[in-house]
Parts: sequence; structure tokens; C-alpha cells
Amino acid sequence: MRQILFAGVIGMFLTVVGTPLLIKLLARKGYGQFIRDDGPRGHAGKKGTPTMGGISFILATIVAYVLTKVITGSEPTFSGLLVLFLMAGMGVVGYLDDYIKIVKRRSLGLRAKAKMSGQLIVGIAFAVLALQFKDSRGLTPASMKLSFVTDFGWSIGPVLFVVWALFMILAMSNGVNLTDGLDGLATGAAVMVFGAYTFIGVWQFQESCANAATLTNPNACFEVRDPLDLAVVASALMGACFGFLWWNTSPAKIFMGDTGSLALGGALAGLAICSRTEFLIALLGGLFVLITMSVVIQVGSFKLTGKRVFRMAPLQHHFELKGWSEVLVVVRFWIIQGMCVIVGLGLFYAGWAAEK
Repeated sequence: MRQILFAGVIGMFLTVVGTPLLIKLLARKGYGQFIRDDGPRGHAGKKGTPTMGGISFILATIVAYVLTKVITGSEPTFSGLLVLFLMAGMGVVGYLDDYIKIVKRRSLGLRAKAKMSGQLIVGIAFAVLALQFKDSRGLTPASMKLSFVTDFGWSIGPVLFVVWALFMILAMSNGVNLTDGLDGLATGAAVMVFGAYTFIGVWQFQESCANAATLTNPNACFEVRDPLDLAVVASALMGACFGFLWWNTSPAKIFMGDTGSLALGGALAGLAICSRTEFLIALLGGLFVLITMSVVIQVGSFKLTGKRVFRMAPLQHHFELKGWSEVLVVVRFWIIQGMCVIVGLGLFYAGWAAEK
């Protein structure tokens, strides 16, 4: 368990100390946020704030993971490395998007096809690799069965698994991207979900089927390849995001940009797939789902009826236009996210207890 503590503390320390250095570097290069003219009026003052801050917690997470392995003398696992690969790969796609926004002064960044292609390449590579690297028990980092608290049903086969994994990766990465519209909102929400996955990883490790001989009820064990290492990755992400929040909270000194939001979404999807909690992520990351649905509802309503359901989508901007202050929206949305995590963890425990 020392690994989890080291990963979280190192990740947080690196972003608390390192993010100001990144802020100075980005400001010197003129890499400031481009603000859309059709956004809330209160956001005009954020123009020029350094963006691409996701670089900070991406690097901090990777360094924290590596240093943790060196300090504790433990071996990295394929599951942990694959989640880090997915995070970094999606971060690269986001970085290219941010770079084009800043240098080319094109508010939409990468062309839709180019951005989607980048996400698909990274996602497919992750999904294919996640079905390789069997351990001594024959377990791969991912399973071809669908999962909620554990796997259920029949195998969907490798092709459908890749499609399903891509859907999850695209949904979570774009969900975090849509949530990242107010200072600290997406960062704080992500901290809570990564905290939940730290707990889940530890619980799965303690109740792993690899330890079936010592469990009171072997039928209630978890068939997950590397649960403890997934907890280490989640802890590193939680610590890194927590430290980044110091600089990203209102008034933000730096924004994560698509570099950060796509990376965080990829990490969330990767943790869900490798921990066999694919449907549970919809509850644990309930705020991201809620905000994504607000955009779907807004666009669908406008195309079908010509009318808008919300004053503006994503949902957080609707409440801004209703007169809520930015800080009020962020804190109340954090409360919603906290309740989602509590419900999700409650169902996770209930599912395990039901088997026991």
C-alpha cells in the first residue's frame, strides 16, 4: 500500500511545484486561451490565460508512477502502463488541438476528422493491446465481457470489444472536454473519480481471486489482472490533479486545455475497462455524463423543433446565464459529482456484498 501513498504524494508535489514553471513558460511563448465570442460575457476576462496545462499533470502522473516503482522496488504492470499510454496518447491529440487554436488562431482547433482520427488511432491501439499480455492465470488487462461491478454475460468477441472500448474512450474524453468550461470544474470532479478508483483498486486487490485460498468466500472474488497497480495509477492521477487544482481553481492561473481534458477522459475510460467496471463509470463520472447529455438534448431539440431547452449548452453555462456566479456553479456541480461517487461506490460494495 506504500505505492499508493507515494504515487499520490509525488504526483501532487510535482504539480504544485511544477505548474508555476509551466505557467511562466506558456506565458512567455504567448500560449494563451482563445475565448469564443458566443460564450458567456464573464469569460472575456480569461482571454490570454495560459492553456495546455494538462501537460503538467500528465507528466506528473507518469513521473510519480515511475518514481513509485523505483522507490518501492516493485515491477510495473501491463494494465498500469496501458492506462498511462491511453492518457498520454489522448493528451497528444489534445495538445495538437490546443496548439492549432493558439498558433493558427482557429477557435475550433483540429479539424473534426483529424481530431477523431487521432482519438481512434490511440483508442484502437489501447483496445487491441488490452487483450494481449496474459498473466499466469490467463487474465489480460481487459476482458471481452461487459462489466458493471464485475464481468457478466458472454464474451462479445474482439471486434465488438474494440468498438465498445472506443465508444467508452470517446465518450469519456469528450465528456471531460465539455465539462472543462469553468475554473477548476473538470479538475475537481476528476479528483473525486480517481479517488474512487484508488479505493476500488485496493478493494479488488484485497478480494482478488488470486488470493481465493485465503478468502472467506472465494465466489465473491474479483478477476482483475493488476488491481493494485491500477490503484497506484489512479492515486498518481488523483494527486497530480489535486495539485493542479491549486492553480486551476478560480481565478485560474492556467487552463488544462484539450491536452488535459482528453487525457483525463482517456485515463478514466482506461481505468474502467481494466478494472472491469465499465458501466459503473457512468455513475462514478455522473457529472461528465450529465453535462454531455445536456449538449445532446440541446442539439437534438434544436434540430427537431428549432427550440433550445437550455439558455446555453454545456449545462454549466446555462446556470451562468441564469445569474449564478462561476464559483457557485462549480461548487454545486462538485457536490453533484460527490454524490455520484458515493452512489457509485455504494453500488460497487453492494454488488460485492450480494455475491458474498
